[in-house]
Amino acid sequence: MPDEDLETAELKEQIDQRLEDHEHHAHQGHDKPESAPGWLRYLSLSTAMIAVFAAVASLESGSNSNEAILEKSEAMLNQARASDEWAYFQAKGIKATLSEDFADSLPEGTLKAKLTGEGKRYRGETAESKLRATKFEDDVKESDQRCDALMEHHHRFAIAVTLLQIAIALSAIAALTRRRPLWFLGMAVSAGGVVMFARGFL
Repeated sequence: MPDEDLETAELKEQIDQRLEDHEHHAHQGHDKPESAPGWLRYLSLSTAMIAVFAAVASLESGSNSNEAILEKSEAMLNQARASDEWAYFQAKGIKATLSEDFADSLPEGTLKAKLTGEGKRYRGETAESKLRATKFEDDVKESDQRCDALMEHHHRFAIAVTLLQIAIALSAIAALTRRRPLWFLGMAVSAGGVVMFARGFL
């Protein structure tokens, strides 16, 4: 018998007892072997359904994790762009200040007008750069929020997978030992898993 190497003495005793009961039943002249309890059919069906939920939850968990990584990468890229724009903003601001200060120190003339014009152009470029930098920073915040939301969904699905796998294990032990309370415990654990599965979509 393949389960004889199990170290659990109680489990081995129960299996031996089932075999003895079966042999005793056969010796009393009954032609039909001992039929399995009816609840085992429901156990098989419920375990198959739990396995489907576990498979979908595992798929969703991985999908949300991958999307979260993409969002985090997008946030990092936008943060680098924002930093570049702020550096550009500062450089143009310095140029504008230098041009304006130098123009103020000159008498009226072509050079003063030219420097004043450059100062205004630099100020205009700093305003545009500031708008772009602010836009990139807003994009960073949005990407971070989406990443956090996706990771929250990922964690819920991961918890659902864990609970559903525990429920499958309990159901398998219940089928092996024919202990109905273990099946009920597995169903209770699977209910928690299904709740977490549903919360993963919220």
